[in-house]
Amino acid sequence: MEIGFTGGRVLTRGGFADGTAWLSAGRFAVHGAGRCIDATGLWLLPGAIDLHGDAFERHVAPRRGLVLDMVPAMPVIEREIAASGITTAWLAQFWSWEGGMRGPEFARALLAALDAARPGLRLDMRVQLRLETHMLDDAGAVLDLIAAHRLGYLVFNDHLPHDRLSAGLPPPRLQGSAAKARRSPGEHQAIMQALEARTGEVPGFLAALAPRLAAAGVRLGSHDDETAETRARYGALGAAICEFPTTRAAAEAARARGEHVVMGAPNVVRGASHNRGGVSAESLIADGLVDALASDYHYPSLVVAAFALVDRGILDFPQAWALVSAGPAQVLGLTDRGHIAEGMRGDLVLLDPNTRRIEGCFAAGRPVWLSGALADRVLGRVLG
Repeated sequence: MEIGFTGGRVLTRGGFADGTAWLSAGRFAVHGAGRCIDATGLWLLPGAIDLHGDAFERHVAPRRGLVLDMVPAMPVIEREIAASGITTAWLAQFWSWEGGMRGPEFARALLAALDAARPGLRLDMRVQLRLETHMLDDAGAVLDLIAAHRLGYLVFNDHLPHDRLSAGLPPPRLQGSAAKARRSPGEHQAIMQALEARTGEVPGFLAALAPRLAAAGVRLGSHDDETAETRARYGALGAAICEFPTTRAAAEAARARGEHVVMGAPNVVRGASHNRGGVSAESLIADGLVDALASDYHYPSLVVAAFALVDRGILDFPQAWALVSAGPAQVLGLTDRGHIAEGMRGDLVLLDPNTRRIEGCFAAGRPVWLSGALADRVLGRVLG
């Protein structure tokens, strides 16, 4: 397939320029001889790369305890992601003691469904495994899962409420979290207390596991780092991606170590973290401490956040879009995407800057999402 888009503004490495973006054999090309589509009034952007998104959950489990056949949901998830301007996406999935949709069995089912659906998908959809650090007996199972599904990205999480457990107090939101896991509150609390009692084993567990993960080609990160000391501890394990740090100190520590910082786009959109007391992503971006934004729990937030940064005078649009395209590509070493340039993977997004809506999304040169005036032009129709 060869197709060109002309008349729009192309976002190149040097900024916006007039020109034609050609897609040929799945790559960007300088010249072409195929059909040329009028893209007047649109911005031609490199596809967004989402390093962490979990909004897919509503499609595979629309109600508590109701998990549907996940294979038919995958094309629907793909369309939602593409309509948000994302051409490479990591579905963020737990491997956790929390059970339910965060438990190992759900992770296995999700990965099996994605593998089964993958031949019919056009977006590059992968899975980020979120490993709870107290899953002390699961090293072998995790390594087997990674090998079976060729996973390349894992972040360490620790969601145990240590202060309350060590004080012998009930965990917060116990009723709700137990219901999600389909356990009684007493059973759920007992599991947490048993894991809390083994906290002293965690450093050794991670120290033994991290080299094996690295040897398997897995990039490592950590989630919700609260302190510089926490970031240093994970950094020493080779976890060089600091995802959603909750404090400025943790972000600054990562940057001082030459490590990557990823923040949530909804944090930018809201102007503050969803979690009380969490650091503002906007303030970190303003100080040059953020390498990439991720959709977190809301796929459309990537585009909205980019414009929010422009509207608030923090960045110009090329700089803001780099946080969702070139920046994430660099974080995960994707040297074939993140820019519109000859020979790069043909991941192209066409956006109307007036409505700020995505009108087209192409992955590896193939259409995934078309809407609005662009759809009419591609179909060769002009509506009055």
